[in-house]
Order: sequence, then structure tokens, then C-alpha cells
Amino acid sequence: MQDLMTIKEASIWASKYIGKNVTPSNISYLIQYGRIPKNGNNGNAFVNRYDLEEYYNLHHETKENRWKKQLGNDLNWNLSFSEYKESETTKHVHRLHSYKGKFIPQLVEYFLDQHTDNFKNKLFF
Repeated sequence: MQDLMTIKEASIWASKYIGKNVTPSNISYLIQYGRIPKNGNNGNAFVNRYDLEEYYNLHHETKENRWKKQLGNDLNWNLSFSEYKESETTKHVHRLHSYKGKFIPQLVEYFLDQHTDNFKNKLFF
């Protein structure tokens, strides 16, 4: 019984396991659509930690690794700004129409600030 967790406990465990926020709704989705089996009855849903761990081992891959598989390892991940939500990268732009020539504010800030990394050293210095 110690390997069975409630949905809330499973979301806390999964968040720690993959290093990303996993909500109870995410766990409920996995159960509802048969991605992981539900244990328990009479309205009590429990998740087996091993089932959840197996699911994330098979299906969770970082965005960086997915892109590097497609584009190669010479991808400069510092310029992906993947740690930002879309709402943060479009903070100065309305959503009425797309504007293909816009830069996300973080990209402009990256090149204007005093931060120096390997990419800037190779390109500019």
C-alpha cells in the first residue's frame, strides 16, 4: 500500500521527479485517458508510483532534447528562452494579429545586457 498515492500526492511526487510543475489535474487526465491505471474504488483514486514513474520515463523528454534531436547539438539553447511562459514573452504585444517581425523582449535584453556567455564570446569577441 505504500506505493499507492492519492492524486495530490502523485502530483507532488511527479513534480519533484521531472522537475516541472505537475498539477492534480494533470494526474487526473492521465488516469481518465488510460495513460496510467487507476487503483481504488468507491470514489477513491490512487496511483501506483511505479506506473507513474514508468509513464514519465517513456513520455517525458525535455524540450531541449526534442529540439536537439531534430536540429542537432549545435543549437544554442540560451536563446530558446524556454523557461518563460508565452505570456512573459509577449508582454508588450496584444494578441489581435500576429506580427512576424517581432522579437521577444528577452531576446533584445539578452543582446543588450552585460551578460557574456560562450555564444557571445565566439560571435562578438
